[in-house]
Amino acid sequence: MKRRNLLKGIGLGSLGMVGLSPQVKASEILNPLEGLEEKKKDPAFEQFGRTDYETARDAKLFAEQFFTKHEMKTISVLADIIIPRDSRSGSATDAGVPEFIEFMAKDKPELQTPLRGGIAWLDSQMKKRHEQDFISSTDVQRIAMVEDIAYPERKKSGMSQGIAFFSLMRNLTASGFWSSKIGIEDIGYQGNTPNQWDGPPEDVIKQYGL
Repeated sequence: MKRRNLLKGIGLGSLGMVGLSPQVKASEILNPLEGLEEKKKDPAFEQFGRTDYETARDAKLFAEQFFTKHEMKTISVLADIIIPRDSRSGSATDAGVPEFIEFMAKDKPELQTPLRGGIAWLDSQMKKRHEQDFISSTDVQRIAMVEDIAYPERKKSGMSQGIAFFSLMRNLTASGFWSSKIGIEDIGYQGNTPNQWDGPPEDVIKQYGL
């Protein structure tokens, strides 16, 4: 199974965790404040059933900034290693995954320590190996580091925190990607589409003498 197909399964299985519907537009997931007044007038938008409290809470969370610029850059580089751009579709950052992870960290505070701690652990490991942090290292050095934490069955001594962090990042990246416009197109999701019904089959009509 190709990596993108494997990650797709992870992402679709994780959508319940983040409470997103694949029918929601990426712009409404990643930036629900943009054009909010116009959206409120749109019956399709109101069908999402968001209360005034939920709308105000989302606005507050989007106005806040949790990760530092360095942390966001690290998340972006790592997310694109997990889901890179290919001939089929764009990368994780093209789909707005770093912003999605930033929002999730604010929406679910229990994610903050594992994510921030994981980034610090990753930088610490890279500095031990190459005397520079993760985003300052070369592509080859980054991939070598990821290879050590991406496969729990190959668990190496001292890598448990990194493995847990990468598993969390992989799940969030997959969830964010396949709930975005790019990810929905990658799946080929069409939504409810009309079809044509020509009535019951001829053999059934004959069976009942109709």
